[in-house]
Amino acid sequence: MRALDEELTDLADHYRWFAQVEAAPVSPRYAELAAAVAEDDDVLAFLRTLPKPKRQANLLLGVLQYLHGGPPADGAQLHDRVLGDADRLRATMLARATQTNEAARCTALLPGLATIPGPLALIEVGASAGLCLYPDRYGYDYGDGVRVGPADSAVQLRCAVTGRGPVPAGVPQVVRRAGIDLNPLDPADPDDVAWLGALIWPGMEERRDRLTAAAGIAAREPAEIVQGELVAELPGLVARMPAEATVVVFHTAVLAYLPAAAKEAFTELVSGLPVRWVSQEGVPVLPAVRDRLPEQPAPEEPRFLLALDGEPLAYTAPHGGRLDWLPAAAELAGSES
Repeated sequence: MRALDEELTDLADHYRWFAQVEAAPVSPRYAELAAAVAEDDDVLAFLRTLPKPKRQANLLLGVLQYLHGGPPADGAQLHDRVLGDADRLRATMLARATQTNEAARCTALLPGLATIPGPLALIEVGASAGLCLYPDRYGYDYGDGVRVGPADSAVQLRCAVTGRGPVPAGVPQVVRRAGIDLNPLDPADPDDVAWLGALIWPGMEERRDRLTAAAGIAAREPAEIVQGELVAELPGLVARMPAEATVVVFHTAVLAYLPAAAKEAFTELVSGLPVRWVSQEGVPVLPAVRDRLPEQPAPEEPRFLLALDGEPLAYTAPHGGRLDWLPAAAELAGSES
């Protein structure tokens, strides 16, 4: 009985943490709903019937949006939806996975890519629908008059920048785009795009318009997305890239979902392949990268860490739109000038 009590306590703590740290700064509705789950014994009992990876707040709230056309109005409605639609909710949570695909994350990826000699062949692990494989198809505004990329693109991205880092003079030449995902999504499939839309938190409506526009670009120029496990599929995909291209393997908010042994296996693999490696993950996710920081950040700060070949370059916003350069980025910018 004690083990069960500890399990429910840990689950409630996860939802409280999500409410206070992840959601509160950007989505008051999700903060309210997650806090309500933490105090709802019935909803916690429902979640405990699922495998541990399927109990996360992002997945529950995303599926509730997906099934009902929008988020619950409050904790009481969430309670009613969970208990009144438990079978359908359980089946969808087991079938789906959080696959947030935010084109604005390219605002952080682009400066790193701009330092790599091209042409480039891009491989995204955990690609979802592959919307981050099109950094050359989007327009960017980095402030202070720095605008790059096609001005007529349907996707125009803004990024706030602090510190000194490599400022892109343009977008890279991309000659091949490919990805790997356990459950690839099709940007031309309305249901898959609807699922991606359900993963957008209330209060972030601008992201919905951006999703539609980015999915349209990806649908017109489909990338090769391989279904499978990233460590197993990556070497073969790298080998198929054009010989004249610099191969860049990148990922955002992917490795946190892997067990420690799989993360270590991926890090060892990518470090030994003839590729450049761009990572954008939560600060604790890659300890070898985190340990190279000039100082350790507060653990509760919901920031990502951008790194090139394992060297941390900047803190970034989880859904894009902010770059806070680290000292190593200034050195890289100096080498480019």
